[in-house]
Amino acid sequence: MQHVISLEAFLPIRSQLKKAGKTVVFTNGVFDLLHRGHVEYLQKARELGDVLVVGVNTDDSVRRIKGSKRPILPQEDRAYLVGMLKPVDYVILFAEDTPENLIRAILPEVLVKGADYQIEEIVGHDIVLQHGGRVERIALIPGRGTTDIIETVLNRYGGAR
Repeated sequence: MQHVISLEAFLPIRSQLKKAGKTVVFTNGVFDLLHRGHVEYLQKARELGDVLVVGVNTDDSVRRIKGSKRPILPQEDRAYLVGMLKPVDYVILFAEDTPENLIRAILPEVLVKGADYQIEEIVGHDIVLQHGGRVERIALIPGRGTTDIIETVLNRYGGAR
């Protein structure tokens, strides 16, 4: 049931999920250079509900947030890879710097982010809480991040080809 889908196409599905009493979990990220930390994080997020929706930043959004050298992989590849992971039901690309509009439209029952954020720092926490949902923080695995991978490649290979 993995899909890369537009928000407009997802909204009728969201209505059906709500009517069926399904718990929708939402998280978001860049997901550049997919790695074990991403997979474990998404597995833990999926365990918090019935359906996992992942917002993935578009390339322009990533460049604004992380700088001109990112992303490494284009948005189509990142969204496809995330969507093919077993825990993920739907992937929605978003062009804004934050997923606030996406969260407001979806109104997930559970909003998930890494434990490196305080709940008050998590974009959309107020929206989800106001609508009776909850916010969960998932511990990240130290040394298992995209920046760590980039640093390892640069240290090992530098300018070598």
